[in-house]
Amino acid sequence: MAEDSEVPKLSFQFWLNKALEWGQINASESQQDVCLHLPELQEFLLQIYRALKHMNCTKAIQEFPLIGQLLGRLCWNPFVIGYDECQKILMWCLYCLYSGEPQNPVELKANSWIQASLCHLLSFSGLGDQSTDVTNFISTLGFTSADYYSKLTKNVILSVTELCSSQLKVFNNKQNVSSQVKSLSLLCVPLITLPDVVPLLETLLSYRGDGSQEVLHSEFLEAVNGAILQKKISLSESAVLQLWLRHLPSLEKAVLQTLENLITSQPRSLEDMACLIKSSFLHRAACHPAVFRTVDEIFRNALLETDGAAEVMTVMQVFTQCFVQAYHENNKQHKFPLKAYFPHRLHSLAMTFFKCPSDLPATALHRHLNLIAEMLRSVAEGQGIISHQDLFDIWFLFIHFGEWADIAAEQLMVSQAESSGALLWLLAFYHQPSDENQQRTRAMVEARSVCEHLATLSRTQNISVTDLQTVINSKTKIKLPGSIHLMVLHLVLSFVLFTPSGHTIAKEFLDHFVVASNELPKVTGLLTRLANRINQPGMKYQSAGMMVNDLIQKLKCGL
Repeated sequence: MAEDSEVPKLSFQFWLNKALEWGQINASESQQDVCLHLPELQEFLLQIYRALKHMNCTKAIQEFPLIGQLLGRLCWNPFVIGYDECQKILMWCLYCLYSGEPQNPVELKANSWIQASLCHLLSFSGLGDQSTDVTNFISTLGFTSADYYSKLTKNVILSVTELCSSQLKVFNNKQNVSSQVKSLSLLCVPLITLPDVVPLLETLLSYRGDGSQEVLHSEFLEAVNGAILQKKISLSESAVLQLWLRHLPSLEKAVLQTLENLITSQPRSLEDMACLIKSSFLHRAACHPAVFRTVDEIFRNALLETDGAAEVMTVMQVFTQCFVQAYHENNKQHKFPLKAYFPHRLHSLAMTFFKCPSDLPATALHRHLNLIAEMLRSVAEGQGIISHQDLFDIWFLFIHFGEWADIAAEQLMVSQAESSGALLWLLAFYHQPSDENQQRTRAMVEARSVCEHLATLSRTQNISVTDLQTVINSKTKIKLPGSIHLMVLHLVLSFVLFTPSGHTIAKEFLDHFVVASNELPKVTGLLTRLANRINQPGMKYQSAGMMVNDLIQKLKCGL
């Protein structure tokens, strides 16, 4: 032990006797004696701290067998911890004894005792309600019990923050950096949800050691993430990003919880869904490619496990829209290239998807849809042999930007352009990516048939609900696969919502036919997306938006 950090054994025994004495006499006498000895006690505690910071827990207990008894009695004495400096130094001593990676039963037991001592320091009942004498003592300090607790809490946090900042500077030149920082982070777990704790948490989250190993304890990282997800604390975006980048389980938990909330809460509209996503900060964190790829992998697994559930596809599309907005808003000097987010071979296709539909005039919109269809088709049906995995990757990328499929269905209904083959293929690929047993080819045939039938109806003077039901029923009788049947509904609903003829019977059709559908989840997801399209500025028949939103709520209540 260094010469200047030695603790005389006689001095140690003196203060242990004093701590025992203070616990046995009445509160008034204890207060007077603590006040009398306070300067010397503070100096002694500093000597203890200087000695402990050079030892691990086991060595400290060997050197000072009664250290736990002394510190424990001082921590439980309200008159000792009522003074800032004593409280601060006691916190430092507890930290020195704490083991980030306990090696034996002694260190495990010490950790448990230190956590109990810390909880006591933060316990209002342990200080405010013990006796009239303690209450009177608090009053002599100029506080009410509530104010005193608030002051104590802030002081504990400031003490640990001060210790953290000073130690991190020293740790940079020490080999035991990982162990020391890990101990400190674990010691802070009970503080995480307390007021004024943010600077402390952000100091720890911003610290990274020189090695490849994580220097913060996993229990600390999990506790911080849990507090964030439960809205118990609010950290800066940079701190949350650091947490998710350094602890994959926390990011995965955040994504899964957000996905579950979006599916189970059944938001009224895509706008409400976007608000929930933005409140999670995931869309902005995803501007870092490592976060985006993790989120994307979870979406991929969710789609595979649910066999392409409409709810998952809708959440994925809205998340991508939020991400694209955040990506464009991000400072240019911090932007990553698109190939960092999507497979390199699909880079040009991703760039085409990134175009915002609202930025394109009607004529350019149709041309851009044709371009998307041609690029997708050249990859999916090119001369080279394409594996099932490659085909899924192409379709998966398209699902991110599913709004283009909705616009394709809309354009098939309202556009006067003669060449609609590219748009038919685009819609067929969206609903039926695989062409095994010529399923996609069949989807295109059915889509063309429906479009021709609806085009004929649009020229009819008095269209009826029965006319539309006939279109759907004729397809139902031939027992189409579910994906192709949904594509038919996609076209019919687009006809109802986006054309003059269909709009005249929209309410009657939706009220009677859609409610009776045996595919409510898929139809509801489809309607939710189309309602979002209707509500965009410049779109015709926006009066249908409110009607569709009300219907969606009724449908969701029936799910």
